Amino acid sequence: MPQITLLTGRIAPLPDTDQVSGIDKSVVDRPLQLGTTGLEGDEQADLRVHGGPEKAVHHYPFDHYAAWRTDLGDLPILSTAGGFGENISTLGMTEDTVSVGDIFRLGGALVQVSQGRQPCWKLTRRIGVEDMARRVQKTGRTGWYYRVLQAGQVAPDDMIELVDRVAPDWTLHRLWHALYIDRMNLRELHGIASLDVLADGWRRYAIRRLESGQVEDWSRRLEGGA
Repeated sequence: MPQITLLTGRIAPLPDTDQVSGIDKSVVDRPLQLGTTGLEGDEQADLRVHGGPEKAVHHYPFDHYAAWRTDLGDLPILSTAGGFGENISTLGMTEDTVSVGDIFRLGGALVQVSQGRQPCWKLTRRIGVEDMARRVQKTGRTGWYYRVLQAGQVAPDDMIELVDRVAPDWTLHRLWHALYIDRMNLRELHGIASLDVLADGWRRYAIRRLESGQVEDWSRRLEGGA
């Protein structure tokens, strides 16, 4: 069972913009209450696209940090957990091994993987690399979100324990590959459209593609809009 690092952040100005964001997360050293919309003391600035029940907790593998340092150099922001705005950091869990619908015990709470993380332009400003959001999308090193099935207290250094696998074939890597790489694979899109444990917003991507025969344009989200 991996041990967690627990992080939260308050809304603050985003460097080099006229926007605010809660992406700057810091390690906490005391137990926090986890409810259906997130951790005690954690904030999101734009609730249209961040936070809410399907994005209550963001988990980013610390396993990826070494690869990012290889790609980008030894940026200070990549030296410790929190660079990607995550609430949970671990070693030993990645998109290859975690599936949509997986249920975990996290301290006194139960959480379920709801969707992958869709990077946006605020991550680019956070890291300070011009095309960072696109790099995250392209590599599949995205992290993921949890919905909260049972509220409870979560403490630093708690273990995260797998309780059940609802859709083990649908790893986050497979989901990412279908939505971002092999984007009009009809078999995969039909599978995603019927994957009821997946967050509705992501299921709708598949449904719209099946209906329209087209892939949505995410450039505004990646480069400078919501």
